[in-house]
Amino acid sequence: MSNRLIGQVSDSCWNGIREDISGPILRQLIVNSNILSNSDVENFLVSDEKEEITHMLISLCKTFDVIISTGGTGFSPRDVTPEATENVIEKKCGGLETALHMRSLQATPLAALSRLCAGICGSTLIVNLPGSPKAVKECFEVIEKILPHAVELLTAKVANHHHPSNH
Repeated sequence: MSNRLIGQVSDSCWNGIREDISGPILRQLIVNSNILSNSDVENFLVSDEKEEITHMLISLCKTFDVIISTGGTGFSPRDVTPEATENVIEKKCGGLETALHMRSLQATPLAALSRLCAGICGSTLIVNLPGSPKAVKECFEVIEKILPHAVELLTAKVANHHHPSNH
């Protein structure tokens, strides 16, 4: 069983102006997944403050093997989730970012405006998804398929694994 954490990065949700929709959708997708249904899933909420996001991620990486955030990946001046994540990660996951962008671009050219981010901090995978419920569903199609193996690799539960390029 793995510990997954999903969270919303949003000033309006943090301030109680609107309700988080994407986080609960992502949670339900994980719970309903045949592949990920054995995961413990917890939620977090944080405002669009780069320092707050950075400190929260550092703290959460000590407990969780996967952190998936929604929101804060656009072009708005307050969208700083990728920058906060880049402050924390030790390795970028460019292939995962590309796969998520490719899936989203199949649905809309506006996905090119997303600055989603993925990387590794210690043995924790951090993925920043857009805040749109539609984008969360699209990106989950990619995440669902790769997450179990990624966690196995990060937590050293795979003794003899195949290199990603060995199809």
